[in-house]
Amino acid sequence: MVRDPLPPEDIAAGWALGVFVGCAIPFGLQLIISIPLAMMMRVSKIGATLGTFITNPVTIFFIYPAQTFVVNKLLFDGSLTYSRLANTEWTWAAVRRLGAEAMASFFLGGFLLAIVMTPIAYFTVKRLVVRGRAFRLMLAKRRAAKAAARSGAAAK
Repeated sequence: MVRDPLPPEDIAAGWALGVFVGCAIPFGLQLIISIPLAMMMRVSKIGATLGTFITNPVTIFFIYPAQTFVVNKLLFDGSLTYSRLANTEWTWAAVRRLGAEAMASFFLGGFLLAIVMTPIAYFTVKRLVVRGRAFRLMLAKRRAAKAAARSGAAAK
């Protein structure tokens, strides 16, 4: 992330794009969407790829039920229980079997999560890149100073 030659804003934008897509788009379709978008927007493709991993084969069993449950409670008076959602397979067929209300809750929940997580990802990554680059620059200056001191001492 720090070694990417792009400006910190472009690296952070790539990660934010990946997180947005990772939250809003169902698992399995994310890279097909995030990489072309990153290329069109000229932001970090690596960040756009890695950002999508916010949802992965482990986290979807926590994130998907939670996002669906929250939106279902807010908009549909909570006809879906969390335990029913937690025991769902999270395949297309399983979500379709839950019904249109669950499908709407799932997608709206993903967009809600994306709206919350995208700015957090952007500002966190930008800060990490700026600090990481400053740290690397400080180390390079220290090494150069030590090398100069060694070569000066060797000349005497």
